[in-house]
Amino acid sequence: MNKILLAAGVAGLALAAAQTASAQSIDYGSLQALFNEPVTTSATGSPQRSTRVPVDMDIISAEDIERSGAVDLPTILSRVAGVDVLAWSADTADVGVRGYNQAMSARLLVLINGRQSYLDHYGFTNWATLPVRLEEIRQIEVVKGPNAALFGFNAVGGVVNIITYNPKFDDTDFITVRGGTEDYAEASVGQTVKLGEQFSARVTGGYSRQDQWRNSVGVADRLIPNPERATLNVDTVTQLADKVELRVEGGWTHNRQAGFISTYSYGPSKYLTESLKAALTWESKAGLIQATAYQNNLTAKSEIASIDTRWENKIQVFNVQDLFKVGANHTFRVAGEYRRNETPTTPGHTAKIKYDVLSASGMWNWQVTEKFALTTAIRHDKLSLEREGDLAPGLPNQNAALWDRTIKETTYNVGAVFTPTDADTFRATYARGVQLPTLVDLGALQLIIPAAPGVNIAYVGNPGLAPTVVTNFGVGYDRDLPQIRGRAGIRFFVQKSEDIKGQPNSAQLDIMPTATSLPGFSYRNIGDSKLKGVEVLASGKYANGMHWNANYTYTDVEDDTLAAFDAATRYAAYELSTPKHRANLNVGWTNETWTVDGFVRYEGSKDLYYAAAVRPVDSFVSLAGRVAREFDGGVTVAVSGQNLLSERQQQTSGLKAERRLFLSVAKAW
Repeated sequence: MNKILLAAGVAGLALAAAQTASAQSIDYGSLQALFNEPVTTSATGSPQRSTRVPVDMDIISAEDIERSGAVDLPTILSRVAGVDVLAWSADTADVGVRGYNQAMSARLLVLINGRQSYLDHYGFTNWATLPVRLEEIRQIEVVKGPNAALFGFNAVGGVVNIITYNPKFDDTDFITVRGGTEDYAEASVGQTVKLGEQFSARVTGGYSRQDQWRNSVGVADRLIPNPERATLNVDTVTQLADKVELRVEGGWTHNRQAGFISTYSYGPSKYLTESLKAALTWESKAGLIQATAYQNNLTAKSEIASIDTRWENKIQVFNVQDLFKVGANHTFRVAGEYRRNETPTTPGHTAKIKYDVLSASGMWNWQVTEKFALTTAIRHDKLSLEREGDLAPGLPNQNAALWDRTIKETTYNVGAVFTPTDADTFRATYARGVQLPTLVDLGALQLIIPAAPGVNIAYVGNPGLAPTVVTNFGVGYDRDLPQIRGRAGIRFFVQKSEDIKGQPNSAQLDIMPTATSLPGFSYRNIGDSKLKGVEVLASGKYANGMHWNANYTYTDVEDDTLAAFDAATRYAAYELSTPKHRANLNVGWTNETWTVDGFVRYEGSKDLYYAAAVRPVDSFVSLAGRVAREFDGGVTVAVSGQNLLSERQQQTSGLKAERRLFLSVAKAW
């Protein structure tokens, strides 16, 4: 199979005769109006109707976001079939796709207009550090399963691709003021400016604060501070020539929150992020050529086992790709990428862990017939790891050569879409993804903790940790229901994860002490895991303003842990921590001035970790809602609420989720 996929990628590189594949910028609004459904370019680079993409994808529209009544992205994502959200505090949550969610989950790739937005030191997404406001998001694409060959580095469990409004096409101006219970306060503003046809820009910013959820776990109050968040985002498009365009984006965030680390404990955290991205697009005779460069900077202060830690993580990415057509039925994309990722060790900053990754990828989309399309993609990554600086006395792994290591992995995606009628779509996908070790996994954390008077232990990384390889097969069927202006579908999937990563735990010693080094606890590959599941979804919309959508997800995880390890001890008992059942129901109504929406979510029981113990979490039902009135002049007044069924509800092993009510006044022009 690998040889066939590799041949397809090489064939794309060898083709010389090419035609332009698409326009420089995509006017999503015009295309959505044309097809009467969301349009995406992220899977293949060319505009495609959401029902025709060669991956399992759900799209959340700007209207969905507005009507959600939510004040954060994890709440919005939790209503998508197959998405799991673990909300640890008022603004700290982890998001997973089709199981395997955990504290500081590293299986999800999050993009903002193509820029990686997860934090590379732990490989997780801190949703409060995303610089975009909800009002500037055009759509959110939720892609399920491993998709690294199509979407990029480390897309293992799924992808959340956030597309903001393009200031070239969308004149998005807004101001929103929101207040709520528990001292919630938020303000956000956005302004779009245009200088003729050559230059467009949008600037957005905002600030929010709130009281933390009640201390229901008995930790010191200083470990769970009240959340605060400030953001600034700039997005510009410059038409340099008739067929050359430059898009530059810059983001800044500063936030304080109750962090929840990968070994399931709270600690006060502060994050400062900065990002700058430039994408130059040229509509040439050889195709649509795009060169992209971006840099993400992170400064994070946190606390682990009462020891202060400070992270300084910098990532630089350079990518060049060419998207072109050969004839009417063949679209190719070839790309090369370089990324550099580095952070000083912490605590102490006595050394630096870093790696370079060289990547090459190819994609071939073949419209075999009018009703059948096949997409094949392949990507090869070569990671070169190194460590420079002092080896702290007493720590295990007293050999810098352990970090002189190269990891080579190939990922691929195959997707077939068959549309026998305008109303019916059949889809089959097969994929291989790779979750590469994070900088912390590989040794950026070097923590010495007193275990008893005169006795110290060490928590360290593992420079020899193997990647987790995920393979996935899925089939699905979707049916348009024009009688109710809706759609119904069902999706089956099976997945296998090899070399699952286990976390360090003082209950199991990994590195024996020597005369010069302490006993060590580290990350280990502890075995494999299998998953099978199904998603069922349906929606309808009526002339009287009523609409509804519903989904149900079933997953069954079976861990196959090596005899030397206990999955629960290593915080990797996904068979226990992944709920089997989830369901969502949204019912709403709208007319020219009023909008009403209600959201019900059910999640089955599971076992989660806290304070080095496994704790049962019962199944629960949550209710959210929004009522809004639109006035002349683009003013909307809305009342919304979350977790309305009870004052406090146990949804994870951490703090209990609280009922929150909000009143917002928004103006768009």
